[in-house]
Amino acid sequence: MTFAVTSGADARQQYYQKIDKKNLTPLWEVLHGLVPPSPRPVVTSAIWHYAEIRDELMEAGRLITAKEAERRVLILGNPGARGQSCITNSLYAGLQLILPGEVAPAHRHSQSALRLVLEGEGAYTAVDGERTTMRHGDFIITPSNTWHDHGNTGDQPVVWLDGLDIPLVRFFDAGFAEKSEADSQEEARPEGDALARYGHNMVPIDFAQHSSDPTKVFVYPFTQTREALLGIARMPADPHLGHALRYVNPATGASPMPTIGAFARYLPQGFETLPYRSSDSTIFTCLEGEGVAEVGDSTFPFGENDVFVIPSWQAYRLQAKRNTILFHFSDRPVQQVLGLWREQKMA
Repeated sequence: MTFAVTSGADARQQYYQKIDKKNLTPLWEVLHGLVPPSPRPVVTSAIWHYAEIRDELMEAGRLITAKEAERRVLILGNPGARGQSCITNSLYAGLQLILPGEVAPAHRHSQSALRLVLEGEGAYTAVDGERTTMRHGDFIITPSNTWHDHGNTGDQPVVWLDGLDIPLVRFFDAGFAEKSEADSQEEARPEGDALARYGHNMVPIDFAQHSSDPTKVFVYPFTQTREALLGIARMPADPHLGHALRYVNPATGASPMPTIGAFARYLPQGFETLPYRSSDSTIFTCLEGEGVAEVGDSTFPFGENDVFVIPSWQAYRLQAKRNTILFHFSDRPVQQVLGLWREQKMA
């Protein structure tokens, strides 16, 4: 059987209109966009200077209570994806405020979440019946489908950075949520119990866990993070990453959550990294110090509590003006499981 090719744009357009009525489209018209030679992220590099947005965050505290809002959060919306409630294609980030005497009611959901404490003391997070006191720089997680609430028994506002896999769960249409009948959970275990059982290179004698399960340790104190980073700083730094560590589930060595990877870096004063890029769009927060991030053609000076995002496969360099500690998170664990993650250390 032979076919005579009908040339001409008009004939093709008529064909496209005809097959459109049957919910068909021609791959050859969109192939280069669907399978690009390298990532073409929609999200852009951006920075949120904490000092510039703190007033708006505190104003939200005067407009709505934590209970009314359920979660009083200002979303960090990526400029390249406005209105989509995301900071990268797969992750969400926001700044949450809880005032003295308030409780953010207990609920649970399919989405996994991390908290990074930025300002204030006296608040707590409770996860499945165990509370942890929130202190600056602490990395706290609420794994998928765990009950969690927040409260502030102190005398000052407390602010933390939320990071969730909301866009990823939304992509799979796999989101479920449930509210508790009580605002606060009853205590099931004393504070520090999970850290004692799972956070000292030991686990209960009859404990077993799959590598894909979230960690039982739900708080990683900043005091320990800082000590570890300064400890490895006695050796030469990686020229592209500085002194870098990743957070793990201590029982398995895997990521604390299967969908979100978390990392910490120490950059000594004057240190400049060589250009680096990776396929996981990454959200950075400065916990101590100050510096400059060069991302593509953009330059972002950053200081304490500032948040900035680097899109997939964009080369960046970091410069430390003072001794600097950075926390960052991304969807790297998902990409690694799927065989998609890639990095490039450049000269």
